[in-house]
Amino acid sequence: MRRFLRGCLVPLFLLLILAVVLWIFSAPVLTAAANLLIEDDGPRKADAIVVLGGDGFGDRTLKGAELARAGYAPFVIVSGPKTLISFESAEEVQFAEQHGYPAAMFHEVHLPGEAESTRTEADELGKYLKAQGIKSVLLVTSNYHTKRAKKLWRIENPWLQVSVVPSVDPEHLFTPGTWWKTRPGQKTFLYEWMKTISVKLGV
Repeated sequence: MRRFLRGCLVPLFLLLILAVVLWIFSAPVLTAAANLLIEDDGPRKADAIVVLGGDGFGDRTLKGAELARAGYAPFVIVSGPKTLISFESAEEVQFAEQHGYPAAMFHEVHLPGEAESTRTEADELGKYLKAQGIKSVLLVTSNYHTKRAKKLWRIENPWLQVSVVPSVDPEHLFTPGTWWKTRPGQKTFLYEWMKTISVKLGV
């Protein structure tokens, strides 16, 4: 009996040590997993700034406008599918105007209704950019979306020079160092990793 108890105590002790180690290093590991989703090439000169749709808060558009005002590109391309009464891109431009940016700074691209994924958006916008003779872009999107978006844009538009810049996240929906503490952060992390794996599998 004593031998049995001793035999049980050793693995239990090892499991306890493992649990303590995982608890101590959980934050760095979870932060590192989040950082794998993020890429930031930094602002640089380009023919145009492209703001990806699907934001909902306007911070992508404001970041694009900020970069244009700083002289990194002459204009901002804002895309988006049709909404109930307008287009997402029109609403984004109006939002930017309310924050002091001129409407002339923006070029709207109205996407077809089925273009609701990053891949199809990259394909549709790529056709537009090629027709306009644009060869380099600053791609602006949410931080968690940057690496996947850049990869898809390079797959769909191999002729285009793409640099990605994350937008500010005023709502703190996804902060790499704390994402696991909020439900929106947890959902964003899970969904983005699922989509990232799908891209790697070629789905």
